[in-house]
Amino acid sequence: MKNILLVCAAGMSTSMLVSKMEKAATSKGEEVKITATSGGDIKKHIDDANVLLLGPQVSYLKDDYEKQYGGANGIPVEVINSLDYGMMNGEKVLDWAFELIDSK
Repeated sequence: MKNILLVCAAGMSTSMLVSKMEKAATSKGEEVKITATSGGDIKKHIDDANVLLLGPQVSYLKDDYEKQYGGANGIPVEVINSLDYGMMNGEKVLDWAFELIDSK
């Protein structure tokens, strides 16, 4: 099972995107766990994550998270496209997350 972790400022707006992504995963027959959290709670979820996606509002955290969790042996850390995030395009974000996981 693939495990996707989304981080935003409070974990609230990202939870809406999680619902859209879960719906897309179900329609594709994919088994996936998608979790939304705030930056302060990331350590509770990061150990199981295959990819870490950041909401555009916390894009400034990308370098820090790459140092902590990314790198050669870590997980992909990327910022969600602001248009996809704003439109809550769960299918597109899900497909991109799968690409990031498969490319590592």
